[in-house]
Amino acid sequence: MNTPKQTLTLRLHPEDLAVCRLPADAPLPLGMAETAWVSITRTRDELSIVCAQQDAPPTAQTEFGWRMLEVVGPLPFEMIGVLAGLSETLAQAEISIFAISTYDTDYLLLKRDDLFAGVRALQENGYRVIKLSGKTE
Repeated sequence: MNTPKQTLTLRLHPEDLAVCRLPADAPLPLGMAETAWVSITRTRDELSIVCAQQDAPPTAQTEFGWRMLEVVGPLPFEMIGVLAGLSETLAQAEISIFAISTYDTDYLLLKRDDLFAGVRALQENGYRVIKLSGKTE
């Protein structure tokens, strides 16, 4: 099930996010699961947390200054090429991304300094970008 990029809408979230790394055996920081938005992934090599900057664990190796674009979903699992199309568009604009997928949708994190150029590149390639309030960016 291919979906033309023109039908995809991305929602720009206003918060600055942090991408954090802790040792694989580190306990989940207290209260982290109760924050407004968090993505937690544990592998054999690391505990990775994406959260609002103010919620970043103080002992984590942290990259600050990320902004989030959410693909408005839910997206069916049969949909092909969503992340590929988005990442290719941004790669051509020389913009690095950090991608997160959930059951319902995909999220792209762009560095705050690249956000304007990234949104422009996406719009020029047929994607619709709206603010969290629903207004066109």
